Amino acid sequence: MSVILGIDPGSRVTGYGVVRLEANRLYYMGSGCIRTDTEALFPNRLKQIYDGVSELVVQFNPTQFAIETPFMDKNAQSAFKLCHARASAMLAGLNAGLYIGEYSPRLVKQTVAGYGNATKEQVQSMVVKTLSLSSCPQSDAADALAIAICHGNTLKGLTGRKQMVGYA
Repeated sequence: MSVILGIDPGSRVTGYGVVRLEANRLYYMGSGCIRTDTEALFPNRLKQIYDGVSELVVQFNPTQFAIETPFMDKNAQSAFKLCHARASAMLAGLNAGLYIGEYSPRLVKQTVAGYGNATKEQVQSMVVKTLSLSSCPQSDAADALAIAICHGNTLKGLTGRKQMVGYA
């Protein structure tokens, strides 16, 4: 059995989704968002992300950690902030001794919706279906669940491992 913590990083809102992989089936455990204080200095917001992810590690006791790789944004400042947010979340996972798998947005969409250019709505719909949810989680949480599902499928051998980057 593996418990996977999926993270959709953001400097304002970091989505999280937790699934359990048991007997080749994924089960929903929880999801939500870490919201930073937008009035706080940026380094303090990074600490809020780190602390929030660290709390999730204690709460859910994951054995695996999955996060989306950055995409190139037209706004360099936004891209830098996103990378800092990712690093804060990843450090929390690494400090807990978790393996970290990284996945491109395209691979996550391909794995969850069957199409690398799937819309946000298509991915959310497939997250609800895959995890047998009664309603769709908030957008950032649904994205994080999609990342966790992608990692779960990698563990099951359904997604190409060569496209995954891992740290231990």
